[in-house]
Amino acid sequence: MSRAAMPKQLLALHGTNTMIQDTVLRANVPGATPPILLCSDSHRFLVAEQIQAIGVTPNAIVLEPVGRNTAPAATVAALLVAERDPNAIVLLLPSDHVVIDEAAFRSAIARAATAARQGYIVTFGIKPSSPEVGFGYIQRGAKLLGAEGVHAVKRFAEKPDRTTAEKYIAAGDYVWNSGMFVFRADTLLAEMARHEAGVVDACRAALAAAKRDLDFIRLDGEAFAKAKSISLDYAVMERTEKAAVVPCDIGWSDVGAWSSLWSLQERDAAGNALQGDVLIHDSQDNFVRSEKAVTALVGVRDLVVVVTEDAVLVAERNRAQDVKAIVNQLAASGRAELSEHKIVFRPWGSYQGIDAGDGYQVKHIMVKPGGRLSLQSHTKRAEHWVVVQGTAQVTCDDKVFLLKENQSTYIPVGARHRLENTSKEPLRLIEVQSGSYLGEDDIVRYDDAYGRAGEVPAVKSP
Repeated sequence: MSRAAMPKQLLALHGTNTMIQDTVLRANVPGATPPILLCSDSHRFLVAEQIQAIGVTPNAIVLEPVGRNTAPAATVAALLVAERDPNAIVLLLPSDHVVIDEAAFRSAIARAATAARQGYIVTFGIKPSSPEVGFGYIQRGAKLLGAEGVHAVKRFAEKPDRTTAEKYIAAGDYVWNSGMFVFRADTLLAEMARHEAGVVDACRAALAAAKRDLDFIRLDGEAFAKAKSISLDYAVMERTEKAAVVPCDIGWSDVGAWSSLWSLQERDAAGNALQGDVLIHDSQDNFVRSEKAVTALVGVRDLVVVVTEDAVLVAERNRAQDVKAIVNQLAASGRAELSEHKIVFRPWGSYQGIDAGDGYQVKHIMVKPGGRLSLQSHTKRAEHWVVVQGTAQVTCDDKVFLLKENQSTYIPVGARHRLENTSKEPLRLIEVQSGSYLGEDDIVRYDDAYGRAGEVPAVKSP
C-alpha cells in the first residue's frame, strides 16, 4: 500500500486518520505552536490537503528538493524556529508512527521538555515488550538532576541479533530507540555546528535562497544537495555529551510491517485482525485487510493478507518484513505499482485507470470542488469526456462552456484545454483517450493554479 507517490505517512493504516494527521494532532500539546512540516516536493499538495482537513494551519510546509535524512531536516526546522526564538523547545516527530497511549506520550513530552530547557537533546526510549531485532537500543545512564524521569544516555546500540536483544531485555536498562526528539533550537544548532558544520552551512544556504511557492517554502536545491545525508543519531546523538533519554511506555510502533499493525489492532477470539470485507473460517492469528472484493480465509493461521485495487499480498506473519524483497523485484522490472496506486492523486482531485489497450485508455476522473486542471495540450492523443456527476466547466481553444450529467465533449489532438469544477460538489467524468502515445508525459502546461506550469510528470502510464 505504501508507494512512492503515496507513502504510508499519507495512509490511514490505524484508525480513520492518516498517519501524518494523527502525528500532528498528538503533537498539539498545551503551549504548542502550529507545526512546521517537512516533506518532499512531490507530496506537497497531499500533505497540505490532509493537514487542512483536520483544521490545522501549519506554520510552514518546507519542501526538500532531495532526501537528506533526519539531521538536515532537524537542522532546517531548528533554523526556522530560531528565527523567532532561539530558546524555543522543538518536538521532532517522524510522521509514520502509531502511539496508542497519548496521555502517557504527553507526560513524556513534558518530562523531556524540562531536560531540553537545561540544554539536553532528549530522545524517547520505548520500554521493550520483546527482544526485537528491528530496532536500535539505548542504554540509559544516571538520572538527570532537576528533570524527573529523564536519564543521561550511557550508549546507543545498533540493531542486534536475537541473542543480543534477549541480553538487553534481561539487563533491564535498555529501551528501544524511537527516533523522536525534544531539544532547544539553539542547542541542536550548536551541537550540529560542532559535529557536522557542513550540514548547518548547507541548510542555512538552502533557507537563505529558498523561494515561497503558494503556501510552501521551497529549499534551494543546489544548496540543500550539499548537505550530507546523515541521521540525527549519527550526526549528534552518538557524539554529544548532551544526549538524554526519557523512558516511556506509550503503546508505540513504527509500523515497519503489517505484523506491527496486527499487534495494535483489536482481534477476535481466534486472534484475527480484520479490516474490510473479510470472511474467516477455522483460521487463527491472521491479519487481513481488503480494500476491494470479499476476501475469505479457510483453515490457515499466522498469515498477512492484503488486497488492494491492483495488488494482493500473502505472507507468513512472522516474515512480513520480507516484503522488501518483492519491492526490489518490482523496482528491477520497472513496474508502475512501485510508485503509483490505481488511484492517482493530484492537487485538483484524482484519476483512476479503468481499462487500456492498443491505442486507447479509459480513466475515471474526480475533480474536487474548486479544482482546476492546468491549461494544457497533448501532441499524440485526443480525449473524449463524459460527465457522470456534477457540472464541468470546459475550455477548448477559444470556447468555454458547461457540461452537465450525461453530456459529453471531444478534445482534439493539440487543442488547448482545461477542466474546472466551479461547484460545491465533486465532479466525476469518464475520459477516453485515443492516440499513438498515451503517456502522462505527453503534456504541455501553459497555465496552472498549483505552480506546475513547465513540469513534466515523472510517472508514465501505458
